[in-house]
Amino acid sequence: MIAQVLQRMNRREQVLAGLVALVVFFLANLFLWSWLFRAIGDSRVEVAKRKQAHNEQTVLLRESDLWSKREQWLREHQPVFHGAGDASALLDQLKQIAGKYSVLIENPAIGNSPSAGAYQSVFASIETKSPWPPLVHFLYDVQAPDAFIVFESANIAIDPSDPTQMRGKFKIARWYAPVSAAK
Repeated sequence: MIAQVLQRMNRREQVLAGLVALVVFFLANLFLWSWLFRAIGDSRVEVAKRKQAHNEQTVLLRESDLWSKREQWLREHQPVFHGAGDASALLDQLKQIAGKYSVLIENPAIGNSPSAGAYQSVFASIETKSPWPPLVHFLYDVQAPDAFIVFESANIAIDPSDPTQMRGKFKIARWYAPVSAAK
C-alpha cells in the first residue's frame, strides 16, 4: 500500500514525504528520549532523598541513647516555671552580671513569651552601653548550657556619640520546662 502511494508520487513529492517522515521520526525520538531522561533524573532525585532520609533515620537510631540521656538531663535540670516573678528574677540576674563588668543597662522591660511545645519562657528586653571587652564578658557570663538563658534577638553597634562605647539591644529569655513536663 505504501509502495503504491510512493509510485504515484513524483520525485519531488517523494523527497518531501521522506523529509516529513524523517522530521516526525526525529521529533518522536526527541520526545521519547527527553521523557526518559526526565524520568531518570526524577528517579535519581527521589533515590537521593530516600537515601538522605535513611541516613538521618540511621543516625537517629544510632544516637537514640544519647537523645534519651539528653531528655533525662533536661527533665532533671530545666527549671520549673513559677509565674511572672521569674521574669523579674531574670532581670535581676542580668543586672547583677552587668554590674560585675560595669555594663550600663538602660530601658529594662520584662514579659512572658507564648508557650512553645518544648518550653515556656519569660524575657527581659534591655539596652546596654559599655566598652567592647566588658560587653563580651557580660554576654559570655549570661549564657551557659545549664542556665537555659538564650538571646532571642541581639543588635550591637558602635555608639555614634562615643566610638569607644558599644550600644546593645537584647531580648534575653529564660526557658522553663513545659507545663506538661513540670507536673
